[in-house]
Amino acid sequence: MTTKNCIIIHGCPSDAEKAMNPETRTYDKHWIPWTKRNLIAKNIETETPLMPSPWQPDYEKFKDELEKYAVNENTILVGHSCGCAFLVRWLGETKTKIFKLFLVAPWKIPQEERVGADVDFYTYQIDPTLKDRVSKIVMFTADDEEDDGKKSLKIFHDVLGGKIVELKGRGHYCLGDMKTEEFPELLEKILQ
Repeated sequence: MTTKNCIIIHGCPSDAEKAMNPETRTYDKHWIPWTKRNLIAKNIETETPLMPSPWQPDYEKFKDELEKYAVNENTILVGHSCGCAFLVRWLGETKTKIFKLFLVAPWKIPQEERVGADVDFYTYQIDPTLKDRVSKIVMFTADDEEDDGKKSLKIFHDVLGGKIVELKGRGHYCLGDMKTEEFPELLEKILQ
């Protein structure tokens, strides 16, 4: 049996100061540590890299960080929020073949308040051939996700297809919205 590995790319906080302190930052928390622990318990090697300056996402810096890890046809990639925008762009540009792709609360609309943010991080063209290099694409949204989050989901889904899972009351899949670190629906889909 081939060994699977998983890489989870966190979202992008809006506040640099809060995000820099390991005690107060949340972008690498939410459901990510719980998911990592549960995947490792199922013998799936799982990495959760910290992306550089995620409050001002820079594609090239994110790319340099991701490429420190092995990504191949046995890899499961999971993105949260802006991490989805990054993964889809990277997969399109590198033409890398992977096992499964999970987009949680995908985001593709630049946020004006992010002064100095890389607008290209969000506004690139999605490669429609990406879906030919992934055996399964699943996108998670919530009935109470923000309007731009719903629009972002539609942008990704219109090009990539895949399965949409809409859960009630999960908002943007942050701890404050979910009220729990547990995300059994994602874990179940990854393990299927």
